Amino acid sequence: MGAQPSCPLGKRRRQQLQGQVDGMLRNFLPCYRRQLAAAVLRHISQELGPQEPAGCQLSHTKKLPRVREHQGPLTLLRGHPPQWQPTFCVLRGDGRLEWFSHKEEYESGGRPLGSAALTGYTLLTSQPEYLRLLDDLCPSSSADLAQEEPLLVLEEPVSFALFLVHPFRAHLCFFARSRGAQRAWRLGLQGAIRLRATVLQRSRAPAACAFLDAVLLYRRRRGYAGGDDATLGSDAEVLSAELMRELLPALRAQTLRGLRGAGRARARACAEFLDAVHAAVLARASSGLRAFQPEKDALLAALERMVRTDLEQILQQRALGARRLEAEIQGAVEACLCRKVDLHLPQLTLALLSPVEATLQAVRTLLIRGMDRLCHYLRKNPSGTRLRREVYEFGEIPWDPELMQACYREAERNHSHLAQLAKPFGFLGMQSLVFGAQDLAQQLTAAAVTTFLQLADQCLTAALDCSQAAEQLEKVKALVLKKLTSDSETARCRFTRERLLGIFWPFVWSRLGTSCNLEAPEADGDILAVGWQVLTTEGVYRDVVQGLLLQRIDRVPWIWGHSRCEPPCGAGKSSFVAEPSSLRV
Repeated sequence: MGAQPSCPLGKRRRQQLQGQVDGMLRNFLPCYRRQLAAAVLRHISQELGPQEPAGCQLSHTKKLPRVREHQGPLTLLRGHPPQWQPTFCVLRGDGRLEWFSHKEEYESGGRPLGSAALTGYTLLTSQPEYLRLLDDLCPSSSADLAQEEPLLVLEEPVSFALFLVHPFRAHLCFFARSRGAQRAWRLGLQGAIRLRATVLQRSRAPAACAFLDAVLLYRRRRGYAGGDDATLGSDAEVLSAELMRELLPALRAQTLRGLRGAGRARARACAEFLDAVHAAVLARASSGLRAFQPEKDALLAALERMVRTDLEQILQQRALGARRLEAEIQGAVEACLCRKVDLHLPQLTLALLSPVEATLQAVRTLLIRGMDRLCHYLRKNPSGTRLRREVYEFGEIPWDPELMQACYREAERNHSHLAQLAKPFGFLGMQSLVFGAQDLAQQLTAAAVTTFLQLADQCLTAALDCSQAAEQLEKVKALVLKKLTSDSETARCRFTRERLLGIFWPFVWSRLGTSCNLEAPEADGDILAVGWQVLTTEGVYRDVVQGLLLQRIDRVPWIWGHSRCEPPCGAGKSSFVAEPSSLRV
């Protein structure tokens, strides 16, 4: 898609990239090993320790998050020179997009012309906006403009456009046949982008939590803070993107010097070259993580045995260390919070709560409409086939992008204002925050749908006529809405608390780093050989600072004041033991 770069990715460059990936893994894996130890300890101590007072009322679905598969004709810009060519596209349930020369090739099981995992892509539906992006990627001088051959195929207006752009992947340019087709593809593609981005954030497994913590620790030690958006994607995709961001300025400058022509054609050719670089980096990172997998599995198993055996002693040791360290740094933390955090905390809390509450209300409205629809059809004495179809469609609500769009749109509301408020704290996680709110909406919807269907199955019997069955469904509806209210308030409190911590915590830690020497390097030796190294000085420092910050967050009345949920066990206590179950920042 676009002109080829004059210098293809050769053997020497591949070897250089492989060496750079190997070097990154050598620096990253020690961080990962230490975070695995901390994550296992946290997981087991929460599993066996006091539970939060309000548990989940709704039944969780066993269905894995997925994208509803979508397919249809799209016109794709491809070839050299690029031309608009008709294709048949398929959006897979795992968030991959494939394109074929025609529908029959897809139906006969033929290989696609191309495919792309949509991690990290941004979808644009405006052709002028895409052209401005190309101009920004590769600004042209007046001399360039005089000799530039315009990329006419992109200059000609197209209707119902879909441009998938990425910082270091090839751009995918499509257009649909109608506005309705464009909308259906837009909703499907946006869902696929979110699904692939949040694969690690959705997991509560110790290995996933440890990986996210390790990435943020690795970034902090390299001078980057507040980068929640840097953890979007799978483990290999996250590490590949981290290295690509480091290499990007030099790669782009070097590549553009070697490309003929100017302007938009060069920008697209540069994107194709970066795509080849990214593919090589991703392949090497995937290989390195696969090679580490046996060691990781053995380490997790050994850590679990050790921690379960010595948990009481470890927790006592942790509490003693936390009290000592808290006494040392509480004054510095308090001063930082008074000077920097207190002024902005109420505003940020309200700006965060507003879209979250609107999102949860949209979920409630959507579910009421769906449950009322089922009751309505049941009263009309429908055929068994019709009723089964209605039940199936109700069960598909969480995965229907058109129905869920109202909820997702509320999650995006006000995000520009929130980003502006969070800017003084160096927060770089707005995309992660919006995706998290949208995932929360989908999870609650799926849990409510599952609960409704389970309860309906229990109370509806063949002995009931349609009117009696409808009355039973109304009772089920009332019970599900009561459970939804409870779970929504708990989720709102937890989500707000986590995200405020994510905004303020890296900033506070960086301010304390120099004065308290919090970033002192530690030995990377074998964790199991030293046993107690599931507790590190740096780790306990981090937990103490987060605990003190959470006490400040919990004072904000809007988080707890107008809901029935309560702060997690230990909130408000000046101790590391107050660490919440959701701490993964």
